[in-house]
Amino acid sequence: MAPPNNLANPLFDIGKQENSEKLFDLSNGNFSVKGFPLLSDVPSNVTFTPFLSICKSSDAPLSLLQRVQALSHKGGFVGFNKEDESDRLLNSLGKFTGRDFLSIFRFKTWWSTMWVGSSGSDLQMETQWLLFNVPEIMSYVMIIPIIDGSFRSALQAGVDGHVMICAESGSTKVKASSFDAIAYVHVSENPYDIMKEAFSALRVHLNTFRLFEEKTAPSLVDKFGWCTWDAFYLTVEPAGILCGLNSLAEGGMSPRFLIIDDGWQSINLDGENPNQDSKKLVLCGSQMTARLHRLDECEKFRKYKGGSLLGPSPPPFDPKKPKMLISKAGELERAEKDLKKAIQSGSVTDLSAFESKIQKLQQELEGMFDEEENSVDSSDACKGDSYGLKALTRDLRTKFKGLDDIYVWHALCGAWSGVRPGSTHLNANIMPCKVSPGLDGTMEDLAVVKTVEDGIGLVHPDQAGDFYDSMHSYLANVGITGVKVDVIHTLEYVSEEYGGRVELAKAYYKGLSDSLSKNFKGSGLISSMQQCNDFFFLGTKQISMGRAGDDFWFQDPNGDPMGVYWLQGVHMIHCSYNSMWMGQFIQPDWDMFQSDHLCAKFHAGSRAICGGPVYISDSPGCHDFELLKQLVYPDGTIPKCQHFALPTRDCLFKNPLFDNKTILKIWNFNKYGGVIGVFNCQGAGWDPREQRIKGYPECYKPMSVSVHVSDIEWDQNKEAAQMGEAEEYIVHLNQAEDQELLLVSPKSAPIEITINPSTFEIFSFVPVKKLGSSGIKFAPIGLTNMFNSGGTIQEVEYVDPEEFETCVKIEVKGGGDFLSYSNACPIRCFLNGAESGFQWLDNGKLSLNLPWTAEAAGISSVAFLF
Repeated sequence: MAPPNNLANPLFDIGKQENSEKLFDLSNGNFSVKGFPLLSDVPSNVTFTPFLSICKSSDAPLSLLQRVQALSHKGGFVGFNKEDESDRLLNSLGKFTGRDFLSIFRFKTWWSTMWVGSSGSDLQMETQWLLFNVPEIMSYVMIIPIIDGSFRSALQAGVDGHVMICAESGSTKVKASSFDAIAYVHVSENPYDIMKEAFSALRVHLNTFRLFEEKTAPSLVDKFGWCTWDAFYLTVEPAGILCGLNSLAEGGMSPRFLIIDDGWQSINLDGENPNQDSKKLVLCGSQMTARLHRLDECEKFRKYKGGSLLGPSPPPFDPKKPKMLISKAGELERAEKDLKKAIQSGSVTDLSAFESKIQKLQQELEGMFDEEENSVDSSDACKGDSYGLKALTRDLRTKFKGLDDIYVWHALCGAWSGVRPGSTHLNANIMPCKVSPGLDGTMEDLAVVKTVEDGIGLVHPDQAGDFYDSMHSYLANVGITGVKVDVIHTLEYVSEEYGGRVELAKAYYKGLSDSLSKNFKGSGLISSMQQCNDFFFLGTKQISMGRAGDDFWFQDPNGDPMGVYWLQGVHMIHCSYNSMWMGQFIQPDWDMFQSDHLCAKFHAGSRAICGGPVYISDSPGCHDFELLKQLVYPDGTIPKCQHFALPTRDCLFKNPLFDNKTILKIWNFNKYGGVIGVFNCQGAGWDPREQRIKGYPECYKPMSVSVHVSDIEWDQNKEAAQMGEAEEYIVHLNQAEDQELLLVSPKSAPIEITINPSTFEIFSFVPVKKLGSSGIKFAPIGLTNMFNSGGTIQEVEYVDPEEFETCVKIEVKGGGDFLSYSNACPIRCFLNGAESGFQWLDNGKLSLNLPWTAEAAGISSVAFLF
């Protein structure tokens, strides 16, 4: 008997009968969609197979199966065959020119971003998907390279407009010559629907992942948090964590989650004592060749004595010390880069000046550590519940009552360079790293250079489950509620002896998923450095949250002349465009930022409407509390949007980074309105020739943009669809000084605005409610002192009886300036049951001030009587 959800069952036979429309045709060297030739010069060895012709069993929910069945005629699979077997095969899928496309490609091993063009030759290496705009048939067509057997695939440029697909196993021992389904093609009339439809179809076909809609997001998704990374880097320690949390709490911003980033683990280098931690690590890079030598916390955390942070005399901590160490280590890192450049140039014969400078800086850095090192007891006698992470997490939760979650960082292979052989009960071996040829066309990356340098201590895939459970069960027992798993795509470097990258990934992701289910309530994990199709197609069975962009860089690590500015807009482009596909698998996480950064407000505006958590990496004492209070409630929760933010339709096939004309616009929903954020991100981006992201300072200037209510894709959310049918909307501009309200309709002309570089505006569109025959028009806007004002509105109820007073009841979370639109002045206003004063102006502004009442979870009840 076939499994209940097997695609061969009668359910899908019905689908074949109902959907007889033939949308695709491959013949005479042309691939046509809806009768329109999309690709020409398609090689004769390329095949196309309708979706339902390749049937596999699936554990997808019945409702999802039925949805995929109903749309199955809109998709199919591309394959190809070769005469000779290989572990890496390259084949053309055909060519196109003069056709606008949007794509996502890997610009580093771990990170992806958007790219646009008009020819197959414009594609970049490691392209993860390709979306065509085909206005001739009023449709969009998507090509997604996928997994077939033990091979994964990616797209890349060919000559003369050809689109090339590369299928690779990652092991010279795993070869093939033909594929039936190495890419998936889908057509849809809507560019947002196509993402949902295509990845839903692949979820059923591959049966190796689950969609985000099938999973639960981590509990921190609507909260405010603090991460230790940019505050301390590898110098993180218990006293510093206390100092950082105290610093925020004293400013009225108590985080609801804490991420203890890299620096807490027991790691050392191959040449060091195998039983002792590496010392004096500061910046990312110095630890990249280190390996785990035990699965619990490092010495500086093991020696933490319970209660010491709670007493009247906590351990001394100088908040200036980490910054001094980071600054000095930065000088040393730059000096080492200068030496490397001098050697590579070949024009410098005397390197002694470079070497002397490096030696001097090393000594200065060593000296800064000496005093600290000498003051620490180096014994390993601190054991039991009264010491270590367990004591620390207990004390932190005792002192900071709202601290719900404490996560710690680790790399997928344990540490950056894995696990040290012989140091644990696990079978780990040093595996040499082999970078795939596809990654040669991506950006040079210190993390890759360092990782390749000494290989990875890989735990045998048969022990992946034991590996993660050993770490995670310990962490869960000491009060850790989740992990941030980083450096995910090192697996593809070391797959030669383990059946290739697909099979190795399956083993590791199964172990990780099982441990996540057992130890962290099934959702306590943030994935990072994971932006490749291997991860999304194989690793998201359980994982429900992950980074949508590269790291927040507070300044350019390579000394770009635009300094702190140029990478900030790039970050937003990464996050918004990546969310188009990643949001089908996981909750997109827009990463932390620093509230005292020169572009902090720019970042804050995007985080306010991104639809995910808000967290910062501020150094202790370095905060902009006024800024943070526009993002976060006093209880550490946030006014989160209902969806994940996505680029508007008119941005999809444009370049908002350096085309000198396009402003990034992103849309999202609140419970009672829509929101559009406009961000001037121009000034930097990918350079295909130099294979790096660089500044384009000529684009860093004010630009104009048009905003219209139709930019919000109301139909992408079932609850929001009705709001998209309103006859009128009130528009509020969050950053405008005059707080002017605009009354618009779908037929109104677009709103024109000029946006300066590294600045933004947030437009709230709120449907206007007409109250019966009274002629009253009303629209609740929310707290205007919050970036996402509409997100503060919890409930709205309209009472419009025939014979009595018309009443609007609103529940609002937060304190501050509450604003509504009303074309008539209310008779009375009630705040939390008591009559209250209010202000009404004849331009429709209806406002009053709301208190924050902790006993009511910050929620105020407002009622207007007309």
